[in-house]
Amino acid sequence: MRIIVGVSGASGSIYGLRLLQKLRIRADVEIHLILTRAAERTAYLETQRTAAEFKALAHHVYPFEDIGSRLASGSFLTDGMVIAPCSIQSMSAIATGISSNLLVRAADVCLKERRKLILLVRETPFHLGHLRTMVALTEMGAIIAPPIPGFYHQPQTILDIVDHSVDRVLDLLNIPAADARRWNGGKEE
Repeated sequence: MRIIVGVSGASGSIYGLRLLQKLRIRADVEIHLILTRAAERTAYLETQRTAAEFKALAHHVYPFEDIGSRLASGSFLTDGMVIAPCSIQSMSAIATGISSNLLVRAADVCLKERRKLILLVRETPFHLGHLRTMVALTEMGAIIAPPIPGFYHQPQTILDIVDHSVDRVLDLLNIPAADARRWNGGKEE
């Protein structure tokens, strides 16, 4: 499988990092990474990880400005794209088709080619414009998946909370994590 991972400058870069880490252990997944400049800064502020550390988890890395990249063409076959986290700015640009950078253009390609596009939108609270944009993207075929954790698995760490959302994304990509904690009706495992 070929999966595009986009990391925007929204808070929550740990979601992009964990997604990359979980995808990287899969021998059947080829990771294509787009890391925005704002994401590089936010990731360092939030996780103390450098852009180089994020990039080392991908098989292919593309400059944010390279709108001539193979990811900008529907003829380059991929199995989907996840933007984790997805800023409101990126979400809005995708919804309006303003493809001024590779992150937005690759997402636009996924929509036009009817490939999975999953957006971990990171903002709260949402105003009506945000919600309408999410509806428009859903109508276009995107999956809006804000990282909202469940607590039925009794998380003990921040990583447990993050992994809950990342594991849901992997389910949406049809590549479930072997260690995903799942609801079992409240019964002991």
